[in-house]
Amino acid sequence: MMKRSAGLLMHITSLPSPYGIGTLGRESHAFADFLAKAGQRFWQVLPVGPTGSGDSPYQSFSSFAGNPYLIDLELLAEEGLLERRALEAINWGDDPALVDYGKLYRSRFAVLEQACAACLKTRRAEIERFEDEQRHWLPDYALFMALKRRFGMRSWLTWPDEALRMREASALEEARRELAEDTTFFTCLQYLFYRQWDALRAHCREQGVQLIGDMPFYTSADSADVWSQPQFFQLDAQRRPTHAAGVPPDYFSKSGQLWGNPLYDWEAMAADGYGWWIRRIGGMERLFDWVRVDHFRGFSAYWSVPAGAQSAAEGQWRPGPGAALPRILASWFPQLGFIAEDLGEPSPDLKKLMEESGFPGMEVLQFAFSGAADNPYLPHNHARNAVCYVGTHDNATLAQWVREARPAERRNARAYLGIGHGSLHEAMLRAGMASVSALFVSCMQDWLETGAEGRMNRPGTVFGNWRWRMQPGMLSDALAERIREMTGRYGRLEDER
Repeated sequence: MMKRSAGLLMHITSLPSPYGIGTLGRESHAFADFLAKAGQRFWQVLPVGPTGSGDSPYQSFSSFAGNPYLIDLELLAEEGLLERRALEAINWGDDPALVDYGKLYRSRFAVLEQACAACLKTRRAEIERFEDEQRHWLPDYALFMALKRRFGMRSWLTWPDEALRMREASALEEARRELAEDTTFFTCLQYLFYRQWDALRAHCREQGVQLIGDMPFYTSADSADVWSQPQFFQLDAQRRPTHAAGVPPDYFSKSGQLWGNPLYDWEAMAADGYGWWIRRIGGMERLFDWVRVDHFRGFSAYWSVPAGAQSAAEGQWRPGPGAALPRILASWFPQLGFIAEDLGEPSPDLKKLMEESGFPGMEVLQFAFSGAADNPYLPHNHARNAVCYVGTHDNATLAQWVREARPAERRNARAYLGIGHGSLHEAMLRAGMASVSALFVSCMQDWLETGAEGRMNRPGTVFGNWRWRMQPGMLSDALAERIREMTGRYGRLEDER
């Protein structure tokens, strides 16, 4: 069980930078310094893979690759791989408070190609060693991205070349020869990403900060994972999904959520000794100290929606592999911490899965004030082996919730917290810090009192999410001291326990 402590949820893309999006450079290192000053022992981020449909980090082209947008351009300029003057001439976006993914897509890769061309002149052997170390995923991923580029970034399910879509050996070999330059480029991008990531992780360790990663339960249909290893997914003879993932109606959506990801073929995975999952978690351990497993319930039961259905409500529950797989993964990676995202409607199978896995679950205060005394998210019902959140990336920011929650919820919260007409915003943060749960994670937006403009995601919507950015100067010594004081008051400072 983790020690009593606190952390902040802040995705890397939300950090300041002059080049349109937060990166792995100076500002991420400075944020680790801020966490240490504020007495926070954990930095939680969203998935860091290359984003696909809707720019969502939960719909990635790979379960192993890093997002090229996170590569810091100033660090590349310092290494002599780019000209800083050329970077300054590019319009990376008109609003520094929001990521403009369209402008990034149009400009970023041209700049990164220049950097890779320079890098290959002096580090080709080092890049080739990196590729060999990552051979279980990187060659397939690089070829996949090169082919997507050839076909106008269309999903591999609609590629006009059937032989490549079906991975016929002769077609793949010919493509590797013809697209050698592009595959080398996408390989170099991963080398640069991992190099910068390793430097950031080392700095976090120096500051006593552990990284919590976020692992989507499913992979994107349009991913190198599904294209290169179709035997592990529920696909038809033409390698199109027969069923899709989602969840039934819940707090976030009255009609449920139809995610569209292909479902796993659990029998095939079990017959292979769950090697795909072991490799995947190995990739997470390469990046993080802890991993939050999104939609943890999928191990016990998963919502299966027939392909072509218009609504998630047309699905049904199917049995998953159960607790055997989480136990296997924990035994393979004893140094990696696991957090189970166990939100949603309670069920006996999920309760059993949580008990058998022993992983800490999640408590979310924004769900607590329905009026029922047995609401599991009320602080007096929290578990010690859990992570308490005010809200997650899928929730409204705290300031937005205080303004927009149903009047009854706000009244219940004020009565429960005993604050009268005092600040409900401050009281929610105090309640999280005071929770018996071992770890309390607050969002950076909660401390900055950011409104609706700071919300990262609105579940059930595809576009307009993941855009919020913190502005330079918002982090201060005074804010760090405020956070540290509250953290210490409730026994979450490591040096004061």
